[in-house]
Amino acid sequence: MSKNILRGFAIAGSVAAALATTTGSATAQDAEKCWGVALAGQNDCKAGAGTTCAGTSTVDYQGNAFSMVPAGTCTTMELPDMADGTPRMGSLEELTRDVPS
Repeated sequence: MSKNILRGFAIAGSVAAALATTTGSATAQDAEKCWGVALAGQNDCKAGAGTTCAGTSTVDYQGNAFSMVPAGTCTTMELPDMADGTPRMGSLEELTRDVPS
């Protein structure tokens, strides 16, 4: 291959990498922490005392575990009601419900 073709591939690769980085940043900015919506073992980072990070929640909808969700969707997500019939909702702040003892 000629030097010009190799240089073209290098420039195209750099542009693609820059676009991917920009797109990833925009996606992260459009997400928010939503507490109490993750299924057991499917949370993003924090999951209360005695746990370490991602995937460490031990019950469904654990109130002190969060998942990243699209911005503006946390408090409107449809979740199953609690055992006593009380509606269960996601929260932008840590919750005390559904926390293992």
